[in-house]
Amino acid sequence: MTTAYCFDLDGTLTRQELLPLIATSVGLEDEISALTQATIAGLLPFDKSFKLRVRLLRDARLDWIHAALDQHVEFDPAILDFIRRHPEQAFVVTGNLDLWVKPVLDKLGIHSFSSTARLDGHGQLDGVEHILHKGDAVSSLRSRFDRIVAVGEGMNDVPMFEAADWRIAFGGVHQPNKELVKLSDFVTYDGKALCRLLSTL
Repeated sequence: MTTAYCFDLDGTLTRQELLPLIATSVGLEDEISALTQATIAGLLPFDKSFKLRVRLLRDARLDWIHAALDQHVEFDPAILDFIRRHPEQAFVVTGNLDLWVKPVLDKLGIHSFSSTARLDGHGQLDGVEHILHKGDAVSSLRSRFDRIVAVGEGMNDVPMFEAADWRIAFGGVHQPNKELVKLSDFVTYDGKALCRLLSTL
């Protein structure tokens, strides 16, 4: 039986949320952090929150963003090792913007699904072209895999969980969303424990 492993990025594969890190490069960390926490908690719909966050960060220089992510992003080492042992089966499913998180995704070296940026005539960020629906990403893998395991922590992971066969809420960085926990088959709080679980499914 072939299995696909779909991982959320922020706060699951990484040990921090990426948008607040990006916001520090332009001095908007308080505003972005508040919006991010409200979204994780399910108090604000992801689509509206994300468009607002992109609007706030639209003028941030891309080289600053990439430098901030390169300097500060840490991956959970156990999950990273699992991914490197299963590169054809592991996928990143993130609502984050492709333009911003490309260096992070490149480091992982696996196929990813993300939201896409809209650029103006000068190649500058103008807004959001498409916000990823995580359930669609999972569904697109159905023809290639017999079953799909989803790992995430936030409210925007709910569609991914609803479309998956096995669902694992992961609290390695912060407490997983309560609605997500209700949908989960398992809840784990440690990268090593998560990978042991993935290996037994």
